Amino acid sequence: MVQLTNIVISALTLSALYALVAIGFTMIFGVGDILNVAHGAAIILGGFAAFYTVSIFDLSIWIGLVFAIIVPALFSVGIYKIFVKRIEDEIFIVIITLVILLLTENIFLFVEGTSSKVIPDLFPGQTEVAGIAIQNNSAFLFVFSWALILGLIVFTNRSWIGRGIQGLSMTKRGSTLVGVNTERTTTYTYAIAGGLAGLAGLFFGMSQSVSYDMGLDPLLLAFAIVILGGMGSIKGSVVGAYIIGSLETITTSMIDARMTGIISLVVMFIVIMIRPHGLFGRPGEE
Repeated sequence: MVQLTNIVISALTLSALYALVAIGFTMIFGVGDILNVAHGAAIILGGFAAFYTVSIFDLSIWIGLVFAIIVPALFSVGIYKIFVKRIEDEIFIVIITLVILLLTENIFLFVEGTSSKVIPDLFPGQTEVAGIAIQNNSAFLFVFSWALILGLIVFTNRSWIGRGIQGLSMTKRGSTLVGVNTERTTTYTYAIAGGLAGLAGLFFGMSQSVSYDMGLDPLLLAFAIVILGGMGSIKGSVVGAYIIGSLETITTSMIDARMTGIISLVVMFIVIMIRPHGLFGRPGEE
């Protein structure tokens, strides 16, 4: 019973992390119809921003949380302003953002080497509930991630900017005709996506470690998640994250850790064979 509960807790925590990464990734795709590979670099920046805040500037990890959001958000906006909006070829954008990811990795490899860094927990310690020890930081991650997800859903449905983001993800031509400012809305989208990725980098750093290559695996999984859930769908990204996160945890804990990626990819393949646009995706409109 205790082992099953621990598996559930691990699945919920890991899935929450994947959801933060995947939501930003799918938002950018929905608004711009591009695959922003540099999203992985935002994860790295979030982790190191928090680490440097604590280790170099000797500030609270809570201040590190703020920088883990702001730095990647500004970074992502810079990518859009400097590169993406000036390039029309979608393939070239993928290449450029891939180069940015690789450059970011190699800069931190040169500066920090291959050693992993540790970030202190926001809420250290654990709480015992019905005889089961729950890490306080894991509980906070789950609650905080869902607060962000629900807040983002309200934001996209109730605010003018959020409705603009939704409109662009459905039909760019129609959104422009009704007065949506494409560039401003896209800028907000990149900022939100970068902030979520940076926050995920912070939590990955706490639960695992901070390293120069910490952005690649979550990025690849985010790609699988948004394909599974439906490109451009926030709901699909959340559902896909919990499917992939749960499968990974169950496979690692009960079967064989070496099969983790295989099972997730098989499930994704089956879904897209049945529903080519994913669980909640729809055919794109111009």
